[in-house]
Amino acid sequence: MTLRAWAPGRVTLIGDHTDYTGGRALPMAIGLGIELLADRASDWIILGSEELAGVAELPLTIDDPSKVEPGWARYVAAVVRELRPTDGLTGTLHSNLPIGRGLSSSAALEVAVAAMLGANLRDPVAAAQLCRRAEHRAVGVLCGIMDQLAVIAAVEDHALRLDCHSLEMTPVPFPAGIEVVVVDSGQQRELESSPYETRRAECGLAESHIGPLRLATPNDAETIDDPLLRRRARHVTTENQRVDAFITALGAQDLRHAGELMAASHASLRDDYEVSTPQLDALVAHLRGTPGVYGARLTGAGFGGCVVALCAAGTLIDLPVVWRGRPGGGALLTEEPSLVD
Repeated sequence: MTLRAWAPGRVTLIGDHTDYTGGRALPMAIGLGIELLADRASDWIILGSEELAGVAELPLTIDDPSKVEPGWARYVAAVVRELRPTDGLTGTLHSNLPIGRGLSSSAALEVAVAAMLGANLRDPVAAAQLCRRAEHRAVGVLCGIMDQLAVIAAVEDHALRLDCHSLEMTPVPFPAGIEVVVVDSGQQRELESSPYETRRAECGLAESHIGPLRLATPNDAETIDDPLLRRRARHVTTENQRVDAFITALGAQDLRHAGELMAASHASLRDDYEVSTPQLDALVAHLRGTPGVYGARLTGAGFGGCVVALCAAGTLIDLPVVWRGRPGGGALLTEEPSLVD
């Protein structure tokens, strides 16, 4: 029996670099993703890809996924290591989701493989935790849980408010007449070679001064003597507040204010958290000057990747658009194979 697993990519409308401190975030699924078509096999996992070089040929018992080649197969191996399946797979991956662009391609791959190997998508928290552990094993990056939760639990035509401490998920209706546009900066990045882990450690040091950042206020952040740690804490505490303010603005259809909050978020990521780049800043500035665009900001971890813009439907964008549309649904496992368009 051929099975089909589909896992979408995601963008963050607002709320980046908050999840690993248990803060708030507002991601949504996009219409690009990874599809896995596979048949149950005996005692090996063999996956090829039309877009990725090499073949993942893996036994069902794996000790160290980080040593597996090709590199993309480490995510597959890490999921196998977590799930310890009794049956293998033979299949093919299809993807129209750009890699290294801050759109959760690794989380989508993990979720698609986990679903195929028996992870229960109806328990999104447990499945997301499993896939996050797999990412930690695969590349050693101690990511938060936002990406995996968003990929699994996304709701069509809604953004998803995440409390990354309680893991409470609240669908947020997306207003009519607007769409999201994702623009590629052309600047690829890999988190394992970026300052991502340094930022996470700096948040830990900030918390040693004022306690958990998820509970702290911007005023608390200003009491930190070290200017660098003060800036890091200021971003996290103000970004947590911006998430709920943005949700309120969407509910009131106050798109001008929603755009202002996106601008403030980007400025905070640029100045206080220092994860933006000149290319991202230029894209955001250009988009903010485009008629029909309410707001724009970098999306994901930064250091390159994509910019997300909130726009009136049909807005003309004279930049390399990766995707445009309204929020999509989460991961699926079916028995009806259908190739990605």
